[in-house]
Amino acid sequence: MENSNHFGKVYLIGAGPGDPGLLTVRGKSILEKADVVVYDRLVSPGVLSLCNPKAKMVDVGKMPTHHKVKQSEINKLLVKFAVEMPGATVARLKGGDPFVFGRGGEEALELVDAGVEFEVVPGVTSAIAVPAYAGIPVSHRGIATSFHIITGHEKAEAGDSLSLDFENLAKSQGTLIFLMGIANMDFIARRLIECGKDPKTPLAFIEKGTTPNQRTVMATLETAGETIVRENVTAPAITIMGGVVELGKTLAWKKNLPLSGKRLVVTRAAKQSSGITARLTALGAEVIETPMIETRNVLPYCHAELPSCIANSYEYDTAELADLADFEDLKDFDILAFTSTNGVESFFEQLFTAEYDVRELAGKKIASVGKITEKKLLEYGIRCDYVPKDHTGEGLGLLLREVVDDESRILLLQGNLADDTLLKLLPKATRWIVYETLPIAELPDWKREAIASADAVVFASSSAVENFAQISSLSSFVSRLSFCIGRMTEASAKKHGFETVTSDETTMDSLVKKIVEYYTMGENA
Repeated sequence: MENSNHFGKVYLIGAGPGDPGLLTVRGKSILEKADVVVYDRLVSPGVLSLCNPKAKMVDVGKMPTHHKVKQSEINKLLVKFAVEMPGATVARLKGGDPFVFGRGGEEALELVDAGVEFEVVPGVTSAIAVPAYAGIPVSHRGIATSFHIITGHEKAEAGDSLSLDFENLAKSQGTLIFLMGIANMDFIARRLIECGKDPKTPLAFIEKGTTPNQRTVMATLETAGETIVRENVTAPAITIMGGVVELGKTLAWKKNLPLSGKRLVVTRAAKQSSGITARLTALGAEVIETPMIETRNVLPYCHAELPSCIANSYEYDTAELADLADFEDLKDFDILAFTSTNGVESFFEQLFTAEYDVRELAGKKIASVGKITEKKLLEYGIRCDYVPKDHTGEGLGLLLREVVDDESRILLLQGNLADDTLLKLLPKATRWIVYETLPIAELPDWKREAIASADAVVFASSSAVENFAQISSLSSFVSRLSFCIGRMTEASAKKHGFETVTSDETTMDSLVKKIVEYYTMGENA
């Protein structure tokens, strides 16, 4: 069939072996704009989190003992999406590389037959990357000048024999790398020995390679079967055989970091989560970014055409209109008080949109609720005059009440969910609502599954705790441990039955330090 420009385009994308950092730049750019993502079991949550949040996510994952969706059905599904969604970007996301035992060729042939345009985006194959993360080079001068990638997963054509050329494999002097073969490895090892392979050949099983749960188990060809049982080696794992395996004892560079093997759920708003995610990931954790809230700017009061100004925001009643930012009145205030980084970003974005600039703040004192907000203000070139030692709304209110006189005109820059703590402490202050906080109503299935087995959840606000608790399907969350920033967040978490570990200061640095201390000093310390 001739290609039709009326169809969507399918991209066969290799997700790599697990570490999201090994996804190619090309693959990431396509996932970010994809309309549909058809993904496999071995694609890590970290990679899935890079997908367009509005994409239709379709799990066709295959388990070692059964297929969730048959390959023939997957092939037809890709064609169906492309035909029924003209102009759409359809991403077929596969672990490793789509053309290395990924059956990507079968999918491509089906697309060709249907006249659907496609593109292959190669991925880093686990056959090379996983040994590298274990310090095992697949080739090394003087030891192995070739390597061979073999599927250990194929079913026997007849009797009890896999359809592999054991005679030639046993004679090979190169490195042998078996993918997907743990269930058959005892048989494979015995057949290689029968065909003349040295029983003392070094061998390594590498589980969950390139992830925080990576584990390497050493053996020899003759002890392969008993080692799998004794060490409980499970899929996903690769098996590598040959002299290069010995180098792993010297070259293993991926050390166990303080948070290795820990899966942490980070609930910060999407635009704020990257900083703490990067820190926790660098310390060895697998981070599942799961924003519970999202923020949106509230457009300022418009003297000319109010309805058009707030068309993309929520509808205000008369009382709420009084709380909108009105930059014509900014000159009337002596002190600007910021209670969050969201407030800082929204205020300045609105200021610039209204065709003002930072000169409007000349002569005004600036107050911040804490160090994080203070740091955000510095990004705009603004230094704070007042920061309370107690980084709470109450602390800020008490400080301002102490240091300013009764004639000072104070402007509070807050969100729509802010309580009245500051207004009660500073009854003459004016409040502008510069952003609104909206709860995340739904989570994709893959994220729910990842969260269910997490070791802990990280909360940075009370609103995140409340929304997390309200999503009933998260009741399967196995751990009740939470890491909290600030006393208000801690109180909300306790209210919903979480065990809490709270940072000493209301900063991300302090929170990360507390998480590391908890796991390195003993979970009962």
